[in-house]
Amino acid sequence: MNNSDKLKLYREMLRIRRFEEMVKDLFASMEILGSVHLYIGEEAVAVGACAAIEKEDYLTSTHRGHGHVLAKGADPGKMFAELLGKVTGYNKARGGSMHLAAPELGILGANGIVGGGLPLAVGAAMSAQKLKNGRVTLCFFGDGASNEGTFHEALNIAASYNLPVVFICENNLYAGGVKQHFDGVYRNEGMDYPRKVEHVAERARAYDIPGEVVNGNHVEEVKDAVQKAVDRARVGEGPTLIECKTYRWRTHFEVEPDTYRDPKEVEAWKEKCPILTYGHQLVEENAAETADLERIAQEVEEEMQAALEFARNSPEPKVEDALNDVYAD
Repeated sequence: MNNSDKLKLYREMLRIRRFEEMVKDLFASMEILGSVHLYIGEEAVAVGACAAIEKEDYLTSTHRGHGHVLAKGADPGKMFAELLGKVTGYNKARGGSMHLAAPELGILGANGIVGGGLPLAVGAAMSAQKLKNGRVTLCFFGDGASNEGTFHEALNIAASYNLPVVFICENNLYAGGVKQHFDGVYRNEGMDYPRKVEHVAERARAYDIPGEVVNGNHVEEVKDAVQKAVDRARVGEGPTLIECKTYRWRTHFEVEPDTYRDPKEVEAWKEKCPILTYGHQLVEENAAETADLERIAQEVEEEMQAALEFARNSPEPKVEDALNDVYAD
């Protein structure tokens, strides 16, 4: 990987971080209604993974999907517009935060249903196999979704038919507000989240497919692992399960009280910030100078401010258009 490629990875992570910080403020000021699940802290997963695929490839996402959509090439102006409920949004204000989709970019949708993207990814991969178009599907999901039936059904079908799909588990240690444990003991603490194996990737063995655990806070490590899996899938060698160990800095969704996490744990993970640590690495490797990183930060800030201005200046939906795209002619 050359220095230009590395700086692009850095820029893409920073774009996601700044977008999400602005979304946080817009939600707090009630310019964005509903709810938002922020991706702050997990940027290296989306950027590393999407750097390993082509524009024509498919992607399925989760309720925490802004980072995936941006990393796949979405326009932040159209994303802000969608979140602000404007007609210039990707889905004309019908998708919002949790159901943002851009099929023209291969983005088959964020999904408010936990584990909902898994069967969609298998369907996309099966269509690519039937059409022989060479496309690969990236399927993002969280560690909580690995306890859903759709996870096992999707891996079983993908393995059985040798489908070109890469399953990427973003393990941020929590399913909603419930921390995972692996001792098989049922605690009956309101919501229990047991898992017998420590690593979600170990479950790949049940379907005789490769499974790998990577540092989800290191963008190059993610990219290398996903690239290998994508290359396998593209030549007909079937699916791979990759587990990226990472951490979300914010609560599960904005306004949720953060009463279930130790503040020391949160601060410890912030010290592992994927953007800061990668920036330090680039400087130490002489791949960039501090001035380069500062310039990129300024350019990203200008881009995001322009994107938000576009969204704010966009028109609201008209009442008479409410049933458009709902019923067929």
